[in-house]
Amino acid sequence: MADAAHFRGTGHSAARRWLRRAVALTAGAPLLAGLLAGTAQAAHTAVPAAPEPASAPVKAGADGTVAVALNTLSPSAPVKGDTLTISGTVTNRGKTAVDDADVDLRVGPRLSGRSAIDDAANASASTAVQVAPLGGKYRVKIAHLPGRARQDFALSVPVSDLGLDESGVYQLGVSLSGETAREPWDHVLGIQRTFLPWQPEPTDKKTQLTFLWPLVSTIHLSAQTGADEQQTPVFDNDDLAADLAPGGRLQQMVALGSQLPVTWVIDPDLLATVDAMTHRYSIKKGNTTVPGKNQQLANQWLNSLEKAVQHHPVVALPFADPDLASLAHTGRGVSGGLSHLQPATQVAATTVDTILHVTPSTDFAWPVDGAVDPSIVDVATSAGADKVIARSDSLVDNLPYTPTAARPVGGGTTAVVADTRLSTAFQGDLTTASASTLAVQRFLAQSLALAQQEPDKQRSIVVAPQRMPNAGQVQAMAAALHGLDSERWTEPQNLMDAASATPDPSANTHVPPQSGYPRSLRKQELPTSAFQQIQDTQDLLTRFTDILSAPDRVEAPFANAQERSMSTSWRGDTGRASAYRGSVRAYLDGLRGEVLLVPKSDLTLSGASATIPVTVQNKLLQDVQHLVLRLSSSKPTRLKLDGDKAVADQPIKVGGGHSQSVKFTGTGNANGPVEVSAQLFTQDGRPYSQKMTFEVKVSEITPTAMLVIASGVLLLVFAGVKMYSRRKRAAARRAAAQEARGDGPEGGPDDGPADGPGDGPANGSDGEQPSDPAVDTRPGNPAPSGSGEKVDR
Repeated sequence: MADAAHFRGTGHSAARRWLRRAVALTAGAPLLAGLLAGTAQAAHTAVPAAPEPASAPVKAGADGTVAVALNTLSPSAPVKGDTLTISGTVTNRGKTAVDDADVDLRVGPRLSGRSAIDDAANASASTAVQVAPLGGKYRVKIAHLPGRARQDFALSVPVSDLGLDESGVYQLGVSLSGETAREPWDHVLGIQRTFLPWQPEPTDKKTQLTFLWPLVSTIHLSAQTGADEQQTPVFDNDDLAADLAPGGRLQQMVALGSQLPVTWVIDPDLLATVDAMTHRYSIKKGNTTVPGKNQQLANQWLNSLEKAVQHHPVVALPFADPDLASLAHTGRGVSGGLSHLQPATQVAATTVDTILHVTPSTDFAWPVDGAVDPSIVDVATSAGADKVIARSDSLVDNLPYTPTAARPVGGGTTAVVADTRLSTAFQGDLTTASASTLAVQRFLAQSLALAQQEPDKQRSIVVAPQRMPNAGQVQAMAAALHGLDSERWTEPQNLMDAASATPDPSANTHVPPQSGYPRSLRKQELPTSAFQQIQDTQDLLTRFTDILSAPDRVEAPFANAQERSMSTSWRGDTGRASAYRGSVRAYLDGLRGEVLLVPKSDLTLSGASATIPVTVQNKLLQDVQHLVLRLSSSKPTRLKLDGDKAVADQPIKVGGGHSQSVKFTGTGNANGPVEVSAQLFTQDGRPYSQKMTFEVKVSEITPTAMLVIASGVLLLVFAGVKMYSRRKRAAARRAAAQEARGDGPEGGPDDGPADGPGDGPANGSDGEQPSDPAVDTRPGNPAPSGSGEKVDR
């Protein structure tokens, strides 16, 4: 047949069905003749073709002339009495026009098993067999399709006319046949194949289907917070807002998932990040930050999610969804590499409960793509989880059917093995309607074929799709699950019940060795150096928080940032992962640098002993304590500290935003310069600050200088005695004069100031001494000391 399309696996029963259909169509020819003209008139006018996406999964005919796209197929799983409606687009890829063309529907043979579906999906025209179109009124006539043009079409066929016999999965194709100037005879120029699941009556033993609905995102929050009391969070970017907005990936996940029987699998970090957006937040922009403005959007999304998960099963992953495989393969060798997993699990339940007001399960671990080996299972269960979500391409079964998902793998651990075909059905580019339709139909076909493997055995099957499906993939997933709404061969089940189902005794329970872990996944793992950097940052953080009066203000943001540094979302993006870890360390270094020693200039020590001041400045908003300031003399024989020491220590406590001057006693034993170093240490003796050095010039006082000073003191004493004697003689003369005049000792009106030089207090002060200068209580100046600073006794 020149206009035949190709399907794989047509058998003798199909040939008999085509014969019956041909007889029926011939008998109805007079009635159908009047309808063909109307069908032809219903065809849309051809329009220039828009550029087709390179990734669109469209298969052209033998000469690749025409591409056929199936945009809708409804219902996706029909029953008796339904009418199947198909719409789509045909595109002439060539430059030559196609004339006298027909868009036809073709129903291929029933496929026997899941592998047959795979073979049919991947079949080429050269390995397929021919199937005739339905023809008659079930076609669309296109008189002329210009080169580079496209045209929409729509077909409607009662299910009773499709020739479907027993239940199962049938191949379905839409083809375009016509003539070209190069090939002026009727032949197939393009075809698109898909699958049609046919189960008119419910099965006795329905497959219990668990579909995971993952709410996971990339990292958006930085370790940095504002210096205000509220510690305003700082975002690396504002990309999350696009995912939360109408039509965005996360908005679609919530809106569509709320109508589906799914198990929500949530990364608590995503909740914490969106919750941070509901308040005041900032976004990095170059070297500064700008205020975020999407508080309302974040509130709306969280409110919608809270309503969606009520009365639904919720599983909480460890905070920030740590990469379990990376931890197992490269992180275990780093001391403390696994120490973050337990806190990440503990905070997970609290975060979900606080924000969504539901109690999640934290019993499940989910390695990337469900790939497991013994080390991954050990790490996954080390934080308390006793169930690992694996996948059937990792834990392979050599059975003629798909067994129940749950199975014991030793050590009290249950592997919940997701079906690979169903779990990967929605990967790839599903942005076009045609690609989405094909994915939905293939998923439904595989689920029906699975149910028909062992019709008398009820099994629990789990679907674990990719962690972060895009909006197009989310919509396809939702459409597929709605195709199962009638529950003719499946019924929904939550993940907790699937994990506790009775295992199949024939199922594989042996975890594959580490050598079997996929190379493609291993190449994406975080390197050992990444975990070493994370641990170095953690050690530095511990030393920093030990000196703070309110360490929780620093511990919580940095603990979350450390968890985010080992997130699964960094896979395939090593550059951004490294930059994030570097930014966490740089921010911590910046905070630690806010507690510092104020630089000093050289000092001159005049005398045998003097005070050496060192200023500690605290630019943080909180007090620092448990610090020790250590001063060291490089030449203790020339300069000793605090008595008879080469090294002197003093405890430090400085208020937030203040400076403190710490004074050490220096004792000079010989003239000359001495290099002195000052450094801050933690109480356990670990260096906190860099060493600061300055020079002290020791200038010891000689015996000759002491003799000069003593002589000066004696002169002052003699001068005082002389002044006292002169004043006493003057007083005696005044008394004698008064007695001669008979005035008496009380004196009279002629009393006056004493005569002679030096009589009476100097400068008319009436004997009072000039007052001492007032004590300066102002804060010390934290600026560096002036050049040649002199320290007197």
